[in-house]
Amino acid sequence: MGKRKPKLKIKHKTHKGAKKRFKVSANGKLLRKQAGKRHLNSSKSGRRKQRLRQTVAETGKVARKIIIALGEA
Repeated sequence: MGKRKPKLKIKHKTHKGAKKRFKVSANGKLLRKQAGKRHLNSSKSGRRKQRLRQTVAETGKVARKIIIALGEA
């Protein structure tokens, strides 16, 4: 019988949509922008819009899946 091929880890392609929306920090946390600041902003207070400008650290299983989609894991 011939030699067996070694099992290789599957390489994942980077999800381009996720790459444009998310960033992985140096500590491995997923960073994303807040939703809700694209339109209908005149009725929102300045303080609310200011808070929506900040980035948010995402955690949990969904964040782990996105990090894998980014090719960072």
